[in-house]
Amino acid sequence: MSLHNLKPAEGSVKSGKRIARGEGSGKGGTATRGHKGAKSRSGYSRKVGFEGGQMPLQRRVPKFGFKNINRKEYAGINLDKLQELVDNKKITDTVTLDILVANRVVGKNDLVKILGRGELKAKLNITVHKFTATAKAAIEAAGGEAVTL
Repeated sequence: MSLHNLKPAEGSVKSGKRIARGEGSGKGGTATRGHKGAKSRSGYSRKVGFEGGQMPLQRRVPKFGFKNINRKEYAGINLDKLQELVDNKKITDTVTLDILVANRVVGKNDLVKILGRGELKAKLNITVHKFTATAKAAIEAAGGEAVTL
């Protein structure tokens, strides 16, 4: 094998239709675009979602609900997750945002809320953005402290 006899594999290269190269080619005249209409013109580009004049889907389907632009999303951590971290010796007596980020429980930009699922046996001083009432009660019942940032 040498450079002069290299060629692509059989069937891998198609020869494209040569259009608009005169009447003799069989693809001259309108160059496969048909007669008149927007699609036959140069510079035509169809709008996204255009359905040929029919009412487009995004306008047929009714709008509902709204997005509150002031909504705050909290990353929830349940008490059983905190107890699991204590059991695995990841946290000892204090829980802050930095400790939770270091243990990859939450992201560094997250707002954190402690939720009340499970039970907490360890005495923890927890400092985060929010607590549910049941979580706060369970933390204080275990002898810990719930401090809101």
